[in-house]
Amino acid sequence: MKVLLTGVAGFIGHSVCLSLLARGDTVVGVDNLNDYYDVSLKQARLESIYVHPNAKNFTFVKLDLAEQNPTARLFVTEKPDSVIHLAAQAGVRYSLENPHAYINSNIVAFTNVLEACRAIQPQHLVFASSSSVYGGNTKLPFSESDNVDHPVSLYAATKKANELMAHTYSHLFGIPATGLRFFTVYGPWGRPDMSPFLFADAILNDKPIKVFNHGDMMRDFTYIDDIVEGVIRVLDKPATPGQPANAGAPYRLFNIGNNQPEQLMNFIGLLEDAIGKKAQKEFFPMQAGDVKATYADTSALEAWVGFKPNTPLKLGIEKFVAWYRQYYKI
Repeated sequence: MKVLLTGVAGFIGHSVCLSLLARGDTVVGVDNLNDYYDVSLKQARLESIYVHPNAKNFTFVKLDLAEQNPTARLFVTEKPDSVIHLAAQAGVRYSLENPHAYINSNIVAFTNVLEACRAIQPQHLVFASSSSVYGGNTKLPFSESDNVDHPVSLYAATKKANELMAHTYSHLFGIPATGLRFFTVYGPWGRPDMSPFLFADAILNDKPIKVFNHGDMMRDFTYIDDIVEGVIRVLDKPATPGQPANAGAPYRLFNIGNNQPEQLMNFIGLLEDAIGKKAQKEFFPMQAGDVKATYADTSALEAWVGFKPNTPLKLGIEKFVAWYRQYYKI
């Protein structure tokens, strides 16, 4: 099929693109290449797409989706069969400092994407949500049926808003839409603002790592290949009406996590083992907007597409460290 993929130069978008190309799909990749983190890493991800054996089926469009008319024109011109919307302003802590970036990228841009889908009526819209929507929820594991009306960061609030917006368009205009709540994604080509990257960089360069909430944190770390598998399986099974809670709309929401939370200190220990060097640790209180634990109930995803993430953390970390050493030649 022909897939319009937003956020193609991002961590998840890059890997999804490679998998789509590998199976023979045509991909129109969109990204604004903003400087939230190192643009050269985003460029390197694109370069790895350009050398793919099926790169002839890939087209890159540099575009800020917050621009209404260019976004509408792109969708009408390309007429994709399906849309995967992964572009967003990510990061919980950054949302405390730059709130307008989140409104523009996560609310305005998503409105433009939804309006564009309304115009072309794709077979399926798959969009990225986040485990952050669960806020300070203390009931573990997190289930899609849990109340998510109490976000603790603006980033989380924008992702909750995306879910509501997509449901509205699905209900009003019959657009099959599926939201995926990602849980702490890590692996090769990862984001430099996330703990695996920050910790590896610090350990390898003999700098201290910042350990928040004095290490009393738990995360459902999910390996990138599992995320990609989940995204593509969901893409291939468009949402259908059937759930009373969805008011008859062809709309679905799924957690996509490893279903196996790890203590932060255990994660650091595995990273130290993979690198072969101990970390210098500096302990800090909990950061504003952060949560103590995440844990995905993935039973709904498994029932829908017959798959759930299962890469052991030790193996995933070893693959990430191997990539990091090769990419940064360290």
